[in-house]
Amino acid sequence: MAKLETLDYTKWFENEQVAKMKPLSLLARLFKDHGSKVALSAFYFTLKALPVWVLPVVTANIINLVSYPERHSLSEFWINFAVIVVIILQNIPTHTLHISNISMAVRHVEAGLRSTLVRKLQQLSLGYHGDMNAGRLQSKVLRDVEAIDFLSRQMMMTIIPSVISLIIIIGLTLYHSWIVALFFILMAPTSIYLVRFFRTKMSNSNREVRRNIEKMSGTVSETVEMIPVTRAHGLEDVEIRKVDKALQHIRERGYKLDVLEAYFGSTSWVVFQLFQVGCLFFTAYLARIGMMEIGDIVMYQGFFNMIIGSVSSILNVYPNLVKGFESLHSVSEVLLSKETEEYKGRVNPEVIHGGYKFENMGFKYKESDRHVLSDFTLDVRPGEKVAFVGESGSGKSTILNLIIGFYKPQAGRIWIDGIPMDELSMKRYRQSLAIVLQNNILFSGTIRENITYGLPEISEEHLQKAIWMANLKDVIDSLPQGIDTSVGEHGGRLSGGQRQRIAIARALVRDPKIIILDEATSALDNVSERHVQQAMEQLMEGRTTFIVAHRLSTVRNVDRIVVMKKGKIVESGTYDELIEKKGEFYKLKNM
Repeated sequence: MAKLETLDYTKWFENEQVAKMKPLSLLARLFKDHGSKVALSAFYFTLKALPVWVLPVVTANIINLVSYPERHSLSEFWINFAVIVVIILQNIPTHTLHISNISMAVRHVEAGLRSTLVRKLQQLSLGYHGDMNAGRLQSKVLRDVEAIDFLSRQMMMTIIPSVISLIIIIGLTLYHSWIVALFFILMAPTSIYLVRFFRTKMSNSNREVRRNIEKMSGTVSETVEMIPVTRAHGLEDVEIRKVDKALQHIRERGYKLDVLEAYFGSTSWVVFQLFQVGCLFFTAYLARIGMMEIGDIVMYQGFFNMIIGSVSSILNVYPNLVKGFESLHSVSEVLLSKETEEYKGRVNPEVIHGGYKFENMGFKYKESDRHVLSDFTLDVRPGEKVAFVGESGSGKSTILNLIIGFYKPQAGRIWIDGIPMDELSMKRYRQSLAIVLQNNILFSGTIRENITYGLPEISEEHLQKAIWMANLKDVIDSLPQGIDTSVGEHGGRLSGGQRQRIAIARALVRDPKIIILDEATSALDNVSERHVQQAMEQLMEGRTTFIVAHRLSTVRNVDRIVVMKKGKIVESGTYDELIEKKGEFYKLKNM
């Protein structure tokens, strides 16, 4: 299989000057590496379009040959015939080469933009993803890049060819008559005025439509995810009304935009038709007073038709250009975002043992005045099993997010094996982690694919060992296709306990040094919990483990229990020590 070549624009978009670029300059920069292809495309267009430009000249020559035989010889007739036939035949190869160069450039940029967006989404902070609805991001990656692709094609296949055509036609007209060329040039200010008059209104309308479509994409995405809850509570009509409301906004804004574009199109058509009528009568008058031959009227009329066609083409695609530039602005919102992952460390230790030191750590979420954690200090030995317990909102899950590196504390520091966390390479560090959550994410592949996610070279022996340790073998043996059974979207064909055991097998097969368990058994029944608990004990053996649990019975065998209250540590010790103390943990146990 051929290797997919894509451009990565991530570093380029990090340049502050890019944020100040106008959309047209930004588009030109995207195609900078494909300048030779664009130039070749323009060259082949010039060759392939020759029949259009030469035919009016040949037509005028033939009419003049017939009208004034005393001024022209018969050999001119056959020369004109031979020239036009050769020029028409060359259109086949040159048109193919014209489109071929455009396609190579546009498709490379399209793939590069999508690849860059996916890279950027992987770099953006969880806070950014939390604020930005997934449906909106999908709209940017799919719809907006598609619009940019369409914009690029319009620029290469309509705007550039139309400009080349205008230059050549004006040049031909100047060669034959400067008076007629001057009349043609008068069209330019009229076209510019039309564009300037409608530009702001169309740009604003397109931005409103784009934002409404993004909002609708988010609403539809949420509606699809909520279908089980909606059906369970008989709330189908509520969801339908919500989507209908979003669609109504798009319909109203879209209708206004369509009317504006229609008004723009009809106004430009009427203006240019009036110019064409003027051209006909003006050239006819020049022929009548003897300033040109009769056949020249047809030639200039043909030239003027081409000018009108080129200018009309530019004006007709202008609404699509505005949409494309708006999509470019939309994609730039993501690519220029500074809300990237906060950790930028580069230290790559060969081995991570799993020793932690939390030093006077304080943390609060963005746009919140309340500290979730304050003065949090804790030392964890490599291989130690530590459980965090406490009331909801006491900061337990936040600690796990800080350990994973999803967030960075605003006060204090985290040390891992004596290395400050902000100096550590997150990619290297996270390769040593295994995370099992309450609701683990499975993708719609097979059990094998979900367990070996990101590990294509894993041996069958190592895989089977992880399956056995995760207490998953009986589940696999009971399925018709065994380990190659599809789990369905989000693992919907499996029970909660089966999904958890697959997640544990996924963690075990990586042989991690650090385990993070967040309410891993709280949603399971007693039988499933027993199976998962046995698998988790295998997973935790000899590894640094951090556990968040509401069921206090699940943390009986850990090395240390840390009791949290309002973002602070109020107690710590073994299960038996804390029960004997009869403090906060004892109260939680009795509750």
